[in-house]
Amino acid sequence: MPDDLMPDNAPDSSPNNSKPDSSDSAAADAPSFGWNAYAERFNGRFAMIGFAALLITELITRQDFWTWIGL
Repeated sequence: MPDDLMPDNAPDSSPNNSKPDSSDSAAADAPSFGWNAYAERFNGRFAMIGFAALLITELITRQDFWTWIGL
C-alpha cells in the first residue's frame, strides 16, 4: 500500500522493524522482582491456563462456575 494511502496509526511495515532489538527481549526474558515485562507475561500465561481449566471444568460438569462454587 502506498504511504500516502496508509492511515497515520498504521503499523510500519518496513523490514528493519520486523525483528525486535535483542537487548530489549533479553531483559524481558530475565526473571526479576517487581512489576516488569517478565512478570506480566508469566502472570498472563497462568491466567490463560486458569481460564482454559475453568472452561474445561464447565464442559465436563455441565454446570457454570457460579453453580459449581455454590452460588
